Amino acid sequence: MVAAVVRDGRAVWHGSRTSVDGHGPDEDVQYRIGSITKTFTAVLVLRLRDEGLLDLGDPVERHLPGTGVGEVTVAELLAHSGGLAAETPAPWWERTSGDVRPELSDVLGEQPFRHPRGRRFHYSNPGYTVLGALVEKLRGAAWEDVLRAEVLDPLELVRTGGRPRAPHAGGWAVHPWADVMLPEPAEDLGRMAAAGQLWSTTGDLARFAGFLMRGDDRVLSAASLREMRTPAAPQEAADVSNGYAYCLGLEIRHQDGRALVGHSGSLPGFLACLTMGVEDDVAAVVLANCTSGPLVTSVAADLVRIVAEAEPRIPEPWRPAHEIDANDLELAGQWYWGTHAFALRLTADGLASLEPLSGKGRGSRFRASGDGTWTGLEGYYAGELLRAVRRPDGTVDHLDLGSFVFTRQPYEEGASVPGGVDAGGWRGAGAF
Repeated sequence: MVAAVVRDGRAVWHGSRTSVDGHGPDEDVQYRIGSITKTFTAVLVLRLRDEGLLDLGDPVERHLPGTGVGEVTVAELLAHSGGLAAETPAPWWERTSGDVRPELSDVLGEQPFRHPRGRRFHYSNPGYTVLGALVEKLRGAAWEDVLRAEVLDPLELVRTGGRPRAPHAGGWAVHPWADVMLPEPAEDLGRMAAAGQLWSTTGDLARFAGFLMRGDDRVLSAASLREMRTPAAPQEAADVSNGYAYCLGLEIRHQDGRALVGHSGSLPGFLACLTMGVEDDVAAVVLANCTSGPLVTSVAADLVRIVAEAEPRIPEPWRPAHEIDANDLELAGQWYWGTHAFALRLTADGLASLEPLSGKGRGSRFRASGDGTWTGLEGYYAGELLRAVRRPDGTVDHLDLGSFVFTRQPYEEGASVPGGVDAGGWRGAGAF
């Protein structure tokens, strides 16, 4: 087992147990990472979206005709909500040469669906194979070649790829009732590569974790990565109770009151986990070369918790905004939705936040749209427009947020409050 801890976007600790080829494995030793590969594939798909080559709501048929699952959308494939089968038709694809399934039809089988699309989360390895084929179709190149050119090389992940290169660990099965081992086959997954082919190291995955938390405009923006980290699949009751949700190529697990985002992976002979406490700015990578045994997701979660609790994140130093529009500054301060008090703040990162001043209520950050409106980024107001409604003289009458009216005073007299404001105004008990 080998592990790394990431803080402030870089690896700050590395540790290992036992040995590979007679020496302790270090951050340069390769292991198979299984389904962490899916996160790399999702990054490629989001790049296509950001370039305008597809929309996440597009049916697959629009870009990749003839699959037999063409009504499933790109987003549903990313979130495992397309209703596709969890696995390929027999034989067990993880222990079978990829030559057995040279075509997508061999991966999907004659009955590719197990559930109505869009209705539930159902993890699907074939679904990510379809996404890999989609990348190849729109880029006109092999999935791994696209991955290297667009992600691995820019992020300097030089020890990540589809084939092992020394030094690398061998995969082993450990007997459940005896202290003996059996070597596992390391098959080339062929068509299934986009779902689980990659080999990598803790050094490379630490750099990848830093990218997933911060973004890199050469590969994918911070905004698109926030979208990837947002739950996107319908949750089953069991998942809700376990604090689990699936996003776009990433998982969220809740443990010890902390939201951990990342992905786990396994193939015969290997276990892997990359997990991030984004709010704590701590990530952990854990890799092992055995089929079963160590709970790598728990080890990774423990590493994040230990660092976050022992060395809490120090807030970034305050800094002023570079510049601010006078019309925007006019919006800052206290507002009322009916009788509920809110505060609108403008922050140095160019965002606005609207939060209740007391108790629990609907709040959100907003990003300026460039036309005088602001778009909600989270919660109830995600995607909703906030705009200032001005009087003929240019002064602000009220804020409109998805038809909700916010005024400077509770039900402010003279403001455009739907239903009007009683002409008698506010009154005490003696008026009744």
